[in-house]
Amino acid sequence: MASTGIATKGSAAGRRGRRRGWLRQAPEALTAETRTSGIPADEVPDARLQGHWLLASMGKPVLRPGGLHLTREMLEAAAPHAGDRIVEFGPGVGLTAAELLAARPPFYVGIEPNTEGRAKLDAVLAGRPARVVTAEASATGLDAGSADLVVGEAMLTMSSPQQRRAIVAEAARVLAAGGRYAIHELALADAAPDPDRRTGRGEVSREISRTIKVGATPVKLAAWRALLTDAGFDVVWQGTAPMRLLEPSRLIADEGPIGFARFATNMIRRPEARRRVLAMRNSFRAYKADLSAVAMVAVKRPTQH
Repeated sequence: MASTGIATKGSAAGRRGRRRGWLRQAPEALTAETRTSGIPADEVPDARLQGHWLLASMGKPVLRPGGLHLTREMLEAAAPHAGDRIVEFGPGVGLTAAELLAARPPFYVGIEPNTEGRAKLDAVLAGRPARVVTAEASATGLDAGSADLVVGEAMLTMSSPQQRRAIVAEAARVLAAGGRYAIHELALADAAPDPDRRTGRGEVSREISRTIKVGATPVKLAAWRALLTDAGFDVVWQGTAPMRLLEPSRLIADEGPIGFARFATNMIRRPEARRRVLAMRNSFRAYKADLSAVAMVAVKRPTQH
């Protein structure tokens, strides 16, 4: 783990039935294919499920590139406190929301386009000054300058260059001057081949996208910083971690021993899912020198409107 910064702070039906509960716990993994195909996500065969849904269905709800540890480092740097109006893009099952709500903010808003699987998130938010808005992160409908902290994880990497610019611009619009924007994404190493500027795709992106069955467009650290600075932010903290999402040690750290055992059991019971998970892990290993996780905290400049 590395942390740097300008101001660092510290039968098929039976198989589907087994999956159903886990799919309902991971709305952040719902993809365009399952939203628009008319096929419920819990009825999509393992061979067709996109990577995030597949992992969630097997009992892995923590899908952050750098794991929970990097998320917590990022939140420590963003320093949510009792006076912050907080917005989270893509809260999913509410893992990060729970950490944010521990600061006792006056309100929390989750921007979540997916209506499936919201029960677990609702349980996290119950009894708190919190709500969920069904909207895309690029068009939240929130008032300009209505937030002090915006958080988004594992979202920009899965967006096209145009989409990610729109999401970052929306974060800048929603934040008040001096507000903080915290992100946690997948990055390319400096020595990795540069992706195409227009599409954001390169060799690494194409291979990762092929195995996870969803477009992934990681960029280099300098490009992540430029994305934020071009939108009117100053990056004040940066942390990195190895991309070890499917390594046993990371699985245990993120999901705990019981969660790891559940995941391993599903690997045994579901041969097609096992084949795909191993293919994803092999792809991550093949490109481990080219990939890392990155988190950044940036502050909105006073002149940004």
